[in-house]
Amino acid sequence: MSLQVSAIMLGVKDLARAKKFYAEGLGCEIDKDAQGFALLSLGEGSPQLALYEWEAAAQDAGVSPEGSGFRGASFHINPDSRKVVDEMMRNAVAAGGSVVREAAPAEWGGYFGYFSDPDGYLWKVTTYGS
Repeated sequence: MSLQVSAIMLGVKDLARAKKFYAEGLGCEIDKDAQGFALLSLGEGSPQLALYEWEAAAQDAGVSPEGSGFRGASFHINPDSRKVVDEMMRNAVAAGGSVVREAAPAEWGGYFGYFSDPDGYLWKVTTYGS
């Protein structure tokens, strides 16, 4: 049996804000939209993105909803060019996200930056292209 991720779930503080950020700001398509839950398409070959209200997500997992700081994970997007990295960073900010690390050349030859969504989840946008 192989491990195949079918969806990534994020607990969010404001579901309407999160849907707007991912759908309107980053161009994800909403596949399902229900009370307290939304399922979005991240594109062909990618798992789906599930957004749950924070409290409900914690209750579903049987854990405390209290938590803050670095969550020990980030999500990575690998476009073909620096131009697209910069565009994605701008789009994230325009949609209500924040730049965590400005996009810049890396010592290993690539180009990358980090943004966070309105709930603080980290997204790294990186390219090896020019």
